[in-house]
Amino acid sequence: MDISVVIPLLNEEESLQELYDWIAKVMQSNHFLYEVIFIDDGSTDTSWKVIQGLVEKNQEVKAIRFQRNYGKSQALDAGFAEAKGAVVITMDADLQDNPDEIPELYDLIIKENFDLISGWKKKRYDNVLTKNIPSKLYNWAARKTSGLQLNDFNCGLKAYKNEVVKAIKVSGEMHRYIPILAKNEGYSKIGEKVVKHQARIYGVTKFGVDRFINGLLDLITISFLSKFGKRPMHFFGLWGSLMFLFGFTTAFYIGVIKLYRVYAKIKTILVTDNPWFYIALTSMILGTLLFLSGFLGELIIKSNPLQKHYKIKEKINL
Repeated sequence: MDISVVIPLLNEEESLQELYDWIAKVMQSNHFLYEVIFIDDGSTDTSWKVIQGLVEKNQEVKAIRFQRNYGKSQALDAGFAEAKGAVVITMDADLQDNPDEIPELYDLIIKENFDLISGWKKKRYDNVLTKNIPSKLYNWAARKTSGLQLNDFNCGLKAYKNEVVKAIKVSGEMHRYIPILAKNEGYSKIGEKVVKHQARIYGVTKFGVDRFINGLLDLITISFLSKFGKRPMHFFGLWGSLMFLFGFTTAFYIGVIKLYRVYAKIKTILVTDNPWFYIALTSMILGTLLFLSGFLGELIIKSNPLQKHYKIKEKINL
């Protein structure tokens, strides 16, 4: 199979038929062998009925329905697990991503051997305050922390080698930073292509203030995990050891000074009246806790397999 198109969606009943017809037209005109995988992320409208109708009429259409709304990252993860095409294309279901971009994205993966191509919506039709400005902030921070010089990490239109989507685990709100996840797995040939962005025709955006906060927290998480995710002891153990050493050295010094003054019969205060005693004690306690955190992190990584954080209610044609 040449291409798998993975489409996560939430309440997009108006656009699904038009989107599939557009994708099918592009695929057939380019003679691609393809599949389209819709992932219904807990829609409360008639999106699932529309998808069922598409499956009945088109053998290329496949579908996954979640028990409830889990988020775009979880929907992509479920779609990636099922994708069989040599190239996997992701796009949103709101018709803001242009299926006419698919042949060029396919060629960049197959002919130029890119691992991942991320779309860049250079000209956007989104709200400036609620989407454009937060997007620019995320992209700047992501470039600084990851070293990847992409202009639009969060563009829904992306192309991957199949092996890339099988290697990464997408959770939380980390769909925004899939190129970073791919880089952390050793896929270094990551490129970018300017794609056409279209104004939303149907429905409303699912972007909210909570996604702004969650996205920032996930960026911090992924930055940490990229360095210490497989070796937490290197972070917690290091800082724990340093804090314990500082506390122990301080306490030892206080003890030595106290004994010397007692031996020399020099008037001195009680050890418990010295504020440095409590600083040393607190440092040793915190150092011990940090060290134990690193140790527990190592045990969890080695003993706890990755688990899916979503429940699939129904599959069709899979």
